[in-house]
Amino acid sequence: MASGFGLGFLGGRTGSAPSPFDALDGPRLAGPEGSHPLHSVAAEELLRPTDGAVTGELALDNPARVGDGITGHIRLTASQAFAARKGYLRLVGLRLDEVRRSEEHRNSKGEVEWTENWVETSGNLFSHDEFLEPPIPTELQPGQVWESAFAIPAPPLGPPSAHLGESIIAWALEVRWDIPMGSDHFVAFYLPLAQHPDLLRAGVGKQGGASLMASIAAGDGSINVTSPLPAPSGQELLVTANWPAAPQGQGARIELHRRTNAPNGVEGIIASMPVALADLVKGSAQAQLLVPPGSAPSFDGAGLEIDYIIRVLVDIRFRPDAAIERPVGIV
Repeated sequence: MASGFGLGFLGGRTGSAPSPFDALDGPRLAGPEGSHPLHSVAAEELLRPTDGAVTGELALDNPARVGDGITGHIRLTASQAFAARKGYLRLVGLRLDEVRRSEEHRNSKGEVEWTENWVETSGNLFSHDEFLEPPIPTELQPGQVWESAFAIPAPPLGPPSAHLGESIIAWALEVRWDIPMGSDHFVAFYLPLAQHPDLLRAGVGKQGGASLMASIAAGDGSINVTSPLPAPSGQELLVTANWPAAPQGQGARIELHRRTNAPNGVEGIIASMPVALADLVKGSAQAQLLVPPGSAPSFDGAGLEIDYIIRVLVDIRFRPDAAIERPVGIV
């Protein structure tokens, strides 16, 4: 029995996301076994801004953030005439995951001749809140312009916008019209939604408030972060480690790990720096760990979670590394 992807690839494996995030539906959202098609996809690329009936412009008063109000101004211009049962403004949240798939191919006797394995994306709108204000006109004529200020609440607990590598959380503001006996018309605007540091400070999510503490006891040692927390992506974490009872080994290092429960996700070491074992024992081991630009913020929501861990490791010959660790908050 063979296993492969080639024939299925030629047959056109595809991935998809729900409207209005279906701009890339097709082969770009799929790949062979072991691949990560979402790694090369920016969340903004997923959004299809309109079905063609209306174009629009959006101006926010301030960047959107979890738990805050979202205010701004919308301007719509009709490209064609239509009459809808209703029109409404809504805030939609997408969860898009890489998912491993498998299919057995059998002969006329029912015997498995080969098995095809691949990765495709699958998504759902986990949030689609509708708002009564501002009132959206149900009838528009070609060239007609409508505009209004708006004020809506952001999701109180998130999740924030995040690209986890193997999963994506994306948000959009959308005006949608319910068209009788036809497909809905819509115009949509990509909405970056930032994590709120106060949620981490309040201990919301599985990391809890410990992720923002400067010094945390870890095993029989301690790990101290001297730079401000939560740490923004693209900036350095300044770490000091103290491990008096560290075992003897060939060397030591301090690492920043990301952990996620994304279906096709893996734990990753995103920064690492060697330190002297003697400094570690004396409590003077220091490291500068760059949080990669664009890293997803720490969060727990929509069934997804991502957290970050600082690990201090000692390389022991012919044995597993010894380690202590602590959580750290990223925004």
